[in-house]
Amino acid sequence: MTKIQREGGFFIAKIHHLAGRIFARKLKEHHLDEINPSQGRILFVLWQNDDISIQELANRTSLGKSTLTSMLDRLEKAGYLTRILSREDRRETLIKLTAKTKVLHEVYVQVSNEMTELFYSGFGTAEINDFESYLRRIFSNLTAFEKK
Repeated sequence: MTKIQREGGFFIAKIHHLAGRIFARKLKEHHLDEINPSQGRILFVLWQNDDISIQELANRTSLGKSTLTSMLDRLEKAGYLTRILSREDRRETLIKLTAKTKVLHEVYVQVSNEMTELFYSGFGTAEINDFESYLRRIFSNLTAFEKK
């Protein structure tokens, strides 16, 4: 009996790379080419919850600390965020957005909405719900494995 070769991981990787290129193109079309999709992911998390530690930001973005640190350096240099020492724990650095990100946020949300429309073109609500449920389960499986 032959084993069926599954291609889910392969397609996820291909979709990730293709979506990143399209997202970068859309950012450029909206004159936001000064940030890349990965930096946008950092800003997206911070727009949801500002003043969080680097560790919390790493957890929420699934970025490694060294990768995250270099991206934070670039975002800070560009004036999008600042680092401040925590009042509760002086060993902890918190990330805080600057006012410069307000306009950026509106455009970024618009581009994100365009990407969502592109992703789900031709899908019904039930299909989208099922698909996202499956993705959450895959993410949970991978997260549990990484923690071992």
